[in-house]
Parts: sequence; C-alpha cells; structure tokens
Amino acid sequence: MGHHRYYSMELNTRKRNIVFWILQLLGWGFINSVSIFVVKGISPQLLLYSVVMGTFLGIFTTSLLRWYLKRNVQFESFGVKEFIKILFAFLLTALVFGALNTLFGFLYVKFGPTLTEAEHQIFKNYDNIGIQVLNSFFLIGAWTVTYLVIKLLLKLNQERIERLELNTHLKQAQLNTLKGQINPHFMFNSLNNIRGLMLEDVEKSREMLTKLSEILRYSLTKNNINAILVREELEVVDNYIDLSKIQFEDRLEFIKNIDSNVLDLQIPPMIIQLLIENAIKHGISNLKNGGTIILNIKKEGEVLVIEVKNTGRLQISQDSTQLGLKNIEQRLKLLYGDKASFILKEISDEVVAHIKIPLA
Repeated sequence: MGHHRYYSMELNTRKRNIVFWILQLLGWGFINSVSIFVVKGISPQLLLYSVVMGTFLGIFTTSLLRWYLKRNVQFESFGVKEFIKILFAFLLTALVFGALNTLFGFLYVKFGPTLTEAEHQIFKNYDNIGIQVLNSFFLIGAWTVTYLVIKLLLKLNQERIERLELNTHLKQAQLNTLKGQINPHFMFNSLNNIRGLMLEDVEKSREMLTKLSEILRYSLTKNNINAILVREELEVVDNYIDLSKIQFEDRLEFIKNIDSNVLDLQIPPMIIQLLIENAIKHGISNLKNGGTIILNIKKEGEVLVIEVKNTGRLQISQDSTQLGLKNIEQRLKLLYGDKASFILKEISDEVVAHIKIPLA
C-alpha cells in the first residue's frame, strides 16, 4: 500500500511537471507572438528574434522563480516570513527579466540587421528604464499570482482528497471496531467468571452482570458519536476493570489520577476504554505476577492529556492487529487534524500510551 501510494504521488508530480512546461511554452509564446498582430512595420527577422528570445527569457526567469519558491517557501505554514520570501523572489526575478530584455534588445540593435523607422521607434523603449521595469513587474507579477493561485487550488484539492480517504478509512475502522470492540474472549471469560461467582456471592454476580450489560450498551450506542464526557467514559472503564478483576484478582492493580476539572470535558468515546483494554489484554494478562495500570488525566493549558501506563513490554502488544489503537489514531486525525497526538512507547519496563487532545 505504501509503495503504491509513493508511485501514485511520483506519477502525479511527473504529470504536473509536464503540464507546467507546456503551459510555460504556450503562455510565454502567446505573449511574445502578440506583437506579430499588433505592431506594424517590423521585419520578419526582428519578429522571429522577439518571439524566440522573449519566450526563452520568460521561461528561463520564471522557471528559476518556481525552483526557488518550491525549495524555500513553506506553503503548508504560510505566514509573514513566507510572504516576504515570495516578494523578494518576485522583485529579483522582475529585475533580472527586465535587465535581460534590455540586454538582448541592445545586442540586436548593435549587431543585428539595419533597423527600419518603425523598429527605431520600438527600440526607444529599451532606453527608458521606467518602462522596462513596469513591463517586467507586470509580466512577472501576473505569472507569480497565477502560479500561487494554481498552487493553492492544487493544495485545496489534495487536502479534499486526503480528507475523503481519511473518512473512508475511518468508516472502515469504525466498522471493524464495532465488530471487534466487544472482545469475544472478554465476553466469554466474564460470563464464565460471573457464573463461577454465583456459587460464592449471588449479589456480587448480579452486580457484575449489570456492569457487563452497561459496557455492552455503551459500546453499541456511543460508537457513532464524536464526543462524550470524560466522567461517562470513566464509568465504563471502572466497570471494565471490575469485571477484569474477577479473573485477575490481586494480579491486577488499577490506579486513577484524575483532575477534577477534566470530568466535564468532552473526548471521543471509547478512547480511554480501548487503551485500558489494550493494557490488560496485551500487558497484564501476559505477566505471571500481573501488574499495574495507571490512568492519568489532566489539563495542560488548552490541551487535555490522557496517559495510560501498564506493566509490561511493548513487543507484547505488537502480536495483535491493533484495531483498537488504529481506530484511536484515525479518529483523532479526523476530528482534530494535526492538533491531536497519540504516542505508544516503552519506558523502563512500562508501556505508556500518551494522548493529547486540543480543547480550543
């Protein structure tokens, strides 16, 4: 998939380059050919010279301008600095374009064929620096504006395509999540554990059945909405932990550090629950002596920080398809773009999942 995407991007770049050179040739060729129909009394030699040299100089200078803009201007993070770069490049290109036109006009007058009366009048303009500067600024300015507009339209179209692709992946991920979120092993183990618990404590087993039904209800009803309160998500997490403790008993320790000012903030549903499930399924359950899961939620400025730590090693988690983790990553990308982040790493025999969600 990655190779196919790279090949597709390379093909698009190649097509854009071909279109650029075609437009360059047609655009500058048309501008410099207008004189054939407008100006009278010009020899064929001068017409040919004007069209060929004018087209060449236009393509040469604006291609250098394009080369500079592509390598030095960050269109993704456009600001004052980028505007100054564009303005500087435009001014320099216009001056170079004007200077080269003046030079080649002078060379034709000096070493070319004898000029007609009409041609003498035309070349008087080459002695007028003001006219040359205005002409250069107009042509290079028009080219620069056209280039930037096309660049913007292509960027907007690319973002639209990427967003459509992301939506498609998200729908597929949500479908996979709906199918796989309610872990069948968890369901089977929970029911078996509750059945065994009935012989010891009927009241507690009834309570556990209620918690299991709450988890099922939450998973089915909240899957397709985009936001839920932190306190609601934590209720499901507590239910999940209580059910898991029937199986793991003292092997599972759960610690919560939740700031009180985050409880009524909104987050995408199933985010914390999926992190806890991943920590138990691929962390604690693979350790003979069990371990600890620590949930930290706090507010840092205009960012909500969610952190889940569990005893274990990261490679234990890599044996799965990680549908839940991929779903988290894609939902964050769709809802918040690059403003949210999701990092999973190993620190000192602990697996740490770290999520940042913008609040503004």
